[in-house]
Amino acid sequence: MKRTALNTGLKAAIVGLATLGAPAIAETITQTSPKSVSATMDALQAAVEGAGATVFARVDHGAGAAKVEMALPEAQLLIFGNPALGTPAMQADIHAGLQLPLKVLVYAGDAGTVVAYESVPTLFDGLDLPLDAEFAQKMTGALAALTGKAIAE
Repeated sequence: MKRTALNTGLKAAIVGLATLGAPAIAETITQTSPKSVSATMDALQAAVEGAGATVFARVDHGAGAAKVEMALPEAQLLIFGNPALGTPAMQADIHAGLQLPLKVLVYAGDAGTVVAYESVPTLFDGLDLPLDAEFAQKMTGALAALTGKAIAE
């Protein structure tokens, strides 16, 4: 009996210690689009460029898979940013550059087209960044507004 109680207590202590330094659970924001993957991505790219941000790349994961004769649902990633928002984040913690520029994935899901991106707190988890800073709030707002435009009919 005592041994079982000791083992149970030891297991609880180990689990407790293991979770002390654990990162926050990642939050991926998803929305559905009434449009196709390509049409949604076109609308997202137009919204990003219309807002004055820079599109660095548009990656067609589905096409890449097809080139190596592998199947993948239609999926495209848009990589974009605005130095007016990214630079202050990197000034606060240069490691923000590992998460920037911003990225939005549009893919064919089981129930239609899905738009997905990581929340700003998730992007910057573990970095020395104030999440209430103006740049973080603007990034959060920009991601919501741009993806909202992409899925609008």
